[in-house]
Amino acid sequence: MTVLFEDFNDIDDLAAGLNDPTPSGRIMAVIELADSADPAAIPYLAGAISDADAGVRKQAALALTDFDGPDTAAALVVALADSVQEVRDAAAVSLTELKEPAAGDALLPHLGSADEFTLVACLAGIKELRRPEAMEPAIAALEHPSPTVRMQAVGVIGWLQDPAALSALQKAAADVDVQVRRVALTALGFSRTEAAESALIAALSDPHWHPREAAAETLAKSGGAACVSHLRRALDDDYWQVRLKAVRSLGKLGAREAAMQIGPLISLDIPNLRKECAAVLGELAVPETRSFLAAFEHDSDPDVRKNVRWALARIDAAAA
Repeated sequence: MTVLFEDFNDIDDLAAGLNDPTPSGRIMAVIELADSADPAAIPYLAGAISDADAGVRKQAALALTDFDGPDTAAALVVALADSVQEVRDAAAVSLTELKEPAAGDALLPHLGSADEFTLVACLAGIKELRRPEAMEPAIAALEHPSPTVRMQAVGVIGWLQDPAALSALQKAAADVDVQVRRVALTALGFSRTEAAESALIAALSDPHWHPREAAAETLAKSGGAACVSHLRRALDDDYWQVRLKAVRSLGKLGAREAAMQIGPLISLDIPNLRKECAAVLGELAVPETRSFLAAFEHDSDPDVRKNVRWALARIDAAAA
């Protein structure tokens, strides 16, 4: 019988390159093992995590990005303790690519690590795995002195979307660190409760614009009719980024009463904001806003022109 195709990349043969006397040769073997995309390569790559050369160890940690599962996660956790920071960094990046929930088994024991880098990496790695067992250590991590740890902990809690953690997210929404507050406010989007809405409305008055922007955007998911008046006030925010999110949320909430307040914003010298205003005015289709749109039918920005013409067509169709 004629064999038309033959596997010339037997994993054992490729792995033999890991015994090369030169680091460059071993690095090439690691790359070839990764390129094979064969799960049988995982044990060999895991072994390369302990190579004598830091360059080989780093390449092995990067190569494991293309694989998943408990064995991959366990090897990367070993690399987090490497003496060379570049190796640790590579392992941390690869951990964020894990998608198989079972991979979390290797990360859960380290969610209380005293080493900040390891703790951050494991929180970031387990986030998208949505392991319920991560909730308790994540809530505990909200008390950590490092804002980076607290931010990753909020991410874990947000992905789990457990109503029992609502009070923890509310507390994080008032954190002393701006970015922790921003992430917490975004995470509140899963909860359509008065408590979540109240926290988001309060954040529209935050002294920093990043949390205000996050709150304005999240209110479209977590807020109701009661938040419309607060979003309308956000249309006068000093930062256009906050105004843009407020416009978008008012559109998603179908707040036609805000249309005449959104209309003048289309004249601001910020293309992204003009484009969003035009789109939302089209969604709301309030006839009185036609004059605002018509003035920018020939805007210098093609995306603005496209949205303006679409919005005018929507208004005219609604009137007809």
